[in-house]
Amino acid sequence: MNELPEFRERGIVAVQLLQGVIYEEQEEHWSLLLSHESDLTDYFCEIGLSLVIDRTEGIAYLRQFSDDERTGGYDRLPRLFRKTPLTYNMTLLCVLLREEYRKFEEEDLDNERCVVEVDSLFELWKPCFPSASDEVTLRKQLLAAMKQLANIKFVGSIKDEPDSWEVRKLLKARIPIEELERLRDQLTATESKED
Repeated sequence: MNELPEFRERGIVAVQLLQGVIYEEQEEHWSLLLSHESDLTDYFCEIGLSLVIDRTEGIAYLRQFSDDERTGGYDRLPRLFRKTPLTYNMTLLCVLLREEYRKFEEEDLDNERCVVEVDSLFELWKPCFPSASDEVTLRKQLLAAMKQLANIKFVGSIKDEPDSWEVRKLLKARIPIEELERLRDQLTATESKED
């Protein structure tokens, strides 16, 4: 076997980004990320990915090039990440959670994490469905949507509190206020068609 190229620390961060998100609280990885930002940006660009670093929020993640950006040969690259279309329930939950995150930022100055309880979230969830809907089924749908959002790292379960979830900064980063408005309009249009 040929000799391996010399080890470079930026590889640690590259792998971490390919696995998901890096937060500022991960001090070692965050520091490596910032010190190798230029090299990492170039590296990921070669494979059709944009490195997004939001210093204000303390979060970094990869974003696949949009169709508009896939020019000059980049359209020939296979997509690394599968697009995960959000179901109606996932979209609805994103809207509710994004609104909770907005309130957390504006009103909750005592806590560092945005935590929502399933019971209070369920009270926001119920009115979005016909009044004759079975509450047990609705609750199961809410929890299923929450687990789906956990798979894409928008929320995280809290070990010692099974009925509470942390809304992660990634949800805010991926769904800015303008996108929240668009999703609300989309949900309203869907609801209108069903009436």
